[in-house]
Amino acid sequence: MKIARCTDGGAPFWALVDAGEQTLRPIAGAFADWAPALTRAIAAGRADEGREALPVFGPALALADVRLLPPVEPVNRVVVAGANYAKHLAADFGLSSPQQPIAFLKAYGALIGASDPIRYPPLTRELDHEVELVVVVGATPVDPAQPLASVLGYTVGNDVSARDLQRSGPAGIGMDLFAAKSQDRSTGVGPWIVTRDEFPAGSPRLGLTLKVNGQVRQDSNTGEMTWDVGQLLNFVEARSSFAPGDIMFTGSPAGVGQGTGLFLQPGDVVEASVEGIGAIRNIVGPRPGA
Repeated sequence: MKIARCTDGGAPFWALVDAGEQTLRPIAGAFADWAPALTRAIAAGRADEGREALPVFGPALALADVRLLPPVEPVNRVVVAGANYAKHLAADFGLSSPQQPIAFLKAYGALIGASDPIRYPPLTRELDHEVELVVVVGATPVDPAQPLASVLGYTVGNDVSARDLQRSGPAGIGMDLFAAKSQDRSTGVGPWIVTRDEFPAGSPRLGLTLKVNGQVRQDSNTGEMTWDVGQLLNFVEARSSFAPGDIMFTGSPAGVGQGTGLFLQPGDVVEASVEGIGAIRNIVGPRPGA
């Protein structure tokens, strides 16, 4: 099933999406009110029962009449678990894989919806793209023996990064990941959550593609991840506990501008897609002062 967070001009709300009919039905309450029970039902193999128990209400709305928002509430955390594709590290940065994942937080204000414009940050001249599978945590605590049981589903992310700012960390200290990856209104997430029961058991093996103006820049598969979804969940949970509604980026494959020299420019149309989930399409806004 597909679950979106959206607005029709008023307060944001969650909704159950019928992609075939291009409609949606609102779900009453916040994510934490209904998602844990749905996640547990999916983990128990009772996805249909979980769907029937969702507190949907009111008439169906046309998908075209709503704006799709990032499928995460402002009270939740945005976790990035990166350095997860060996080819990306080698080809784009000249680095080998670390001994463990690299995890950090992204500011919520960096997120935009599936068709919102990408703000071009005033401090950068090297704006880059990173298509990623994003995990949506639905129930906690995460059981280290069965971490995927806490996953409600997956969505698409484009972890837009300011590479010159990423390299601007103080000498001897390393990268400035906060400056690089938390720029306001730059990171696309969406279009919706596809629940875990829609995929084969285990960590998903899904195609990842990113196009700029129709040209393929990244083309890979989550099967190339160094650490799978369960391992990333356990790594983060051992350091800082998840809450229902938190999302986790899982790393990006090779082909980013850092390696190719093809950075994003104002007016570029950026399409990030994940097999079985869908695509987000965001246009890069004007460069400040240009």
